[in-house]
Amino acid sequence: MSAEKKRLRNTTDSLLFGTALTFGFFIIVTLLMSAITVYIAQMKAYKAECIQNIRKIGDYLERQIQNSGQDFIAYQNYYMEHFAEADIPYDFDEYLEAQKNYEAIIAKTNPEFFEQKNLDFDSLSDEAKMAYFIYIHEYWILTFENARKAFNLPYTYYLVPKEKIYHMVYMIDGERTPKDQNGDKAESGKYLYLGDEYFDPPEKYKVQWRAWFTGERQDDFETWNNEWGHTYAYYTPLIIDGQKLGLIGTEVEVADVNKTILTLSIKIAGAISLCLVFFIVIIMVLMNKFFIKKVLVLESQMREYKEQKDPAIADKIRAQAKGNNEIASLSRQFADLILELEQHMNNLLSTKKELKDTKQLAQEMNELAKKDALTGVRNKTAYNSEADRLELGISEGKRDFGIAMVDLNFLKKINDNYGHEQGDAAIKKLCHIICHTFKHSPVFRIGGDEFAIVLEKEDFENIENLVQKFNAQLDLLSKDENLQPWEYVSAALGYALFRPNDTCVADVFRRADQNMYERKKQMKAERAE
Repeated sequence: MSAEKKRLRNTTDSLLFGTALTFGFFIIVTLLMSAITVYIAQMKAYKAECIQNIRKIGDYLERQIQNSGQDFIAYQNYYMEHFAEADIPYDFDEYLEAQKNYEAIIAKTNPEFFEQKNLDFDSLSDEAKMAYFIYIHEYWILTFENARKAFNLPYTYYLVPKEKIYHMVYMIDGERTPKDQNGDKAESGKYLYLGDEYFDPPEKYKVQWRAWFTGERQDDFETWNNEWGHTYAYYTPLIIDGQKLGLIGTEVEVADVNKTILTLSIKIAGAISLCLVFFIVIIMVLMNKFFIKKVLVLESQMREYKEQKDPAIADKIRAQAKGNNEIASLSRQFADLILELEQHMNNLLSTKKELKDTKQLAQEMNELAKKDALTGVRNKTAYNSEADRLELGISEGKRDFGIAMVDLNFLKKINDNYGHEQGDAAIKKLCHIICHTFKHSPVFRIGGDEFAIVLEKEDFENIENLVQKFNAQLDLLSKDENLQPWEYVSAALGYALFRPNDTCVADVFRRADQNMYERKKQMKAERAE
């Protein structure tokens, strides 16, 4: 017997030291948990301090707005209705010019207005209202920006919630955004982009919506991590004369952590590291003596089985599993497992092909369930699945799509005069023309002689040309003297694109179907002439 084997055999089977190792592990865990607890406690205190600080800033802005009273309410109401009409310079740094312009218009159109104590906004002319709005909006933007700079905050803003659809309108935006000549967001531009609106689902932004719905200050932050930075946001509800108007948002950088917390965490981590080094040295010595070498022998035998796949290795492992400790028990279980694996392997190999064939059959049946047997295009079931996909896209703001409807003319006449086989041929010919014309769109046969086409991307943008191409194809058929009567395919096509007032796919489908029937009436009238 070799010296190595003799040494392994003489190794004690006692796991007494295993208990000591367990205690060592719990000591390390206790140290780590202590450090984590200290860090969390300090972070909570820091967070509470941050809440108090930016709450004061929110209170300051709230008092500024409340002092304007009904004037601010009139300004907000006008903003929500006319923000798209306003051209406010992007790079203004004072509001006096806008104020002078407003006062000049008032002096010209409503000179008696200056004698009134309170602002009767509704009595102003449209020109004066817009001038007042620009002047006041510049004033409030500068107020919010100055507050942000004075208190060293990354962001301040004022939100007007649309609670029914869970949208937030950034009415006073401390981060200026330019607009282009079309009124859309841009990288640069002469004028401010107003009315920036975002969908903020309440299940994701709980603090923000809780502050709005309750009208109360919350002792918590909303965490934002996006293109504008990683911040904590605090929301102050704005209430004027008992009317809840919006939320004042003030934010702080998450990265601005307390230096004391960081120093304390480093010290704790250093102490834990020293403890870990000490205990790991002891643990490695003990584990090597009582566990690792036995495990290495077992590992070597398992590697041998992996390479050779010889079940006889199970007998070798069982012969070396001496004693009643956990490692010996584990070795015997591995030996049993090898024998069971060998037995099951044959069963698995025999069933593998059956599972593969079953999966392929299920996939083929699923494809057939969504395929029209006559034309080979997708059927009504597949259209319903596509409509569900479009509905999900609408909810996510993806609304650049349309639907085209095509209906074959004279199918009953073909069936009656030439038979259903020729009627099927006419349907297939029309399907071929549709698929050839709308190459980039899925085509569905949703009825006997009705087809639906979902328009997206290239076909969506080029729909007018495609309709002309489709009608031109039918015109060519009508002039071909070599065709059989049922091959003179005639069809009506109508389409509709998603509009802002549409709420679902069914709205677009109904308009497309209606336009198709209008086209059918038009074709009938042309034939009558």
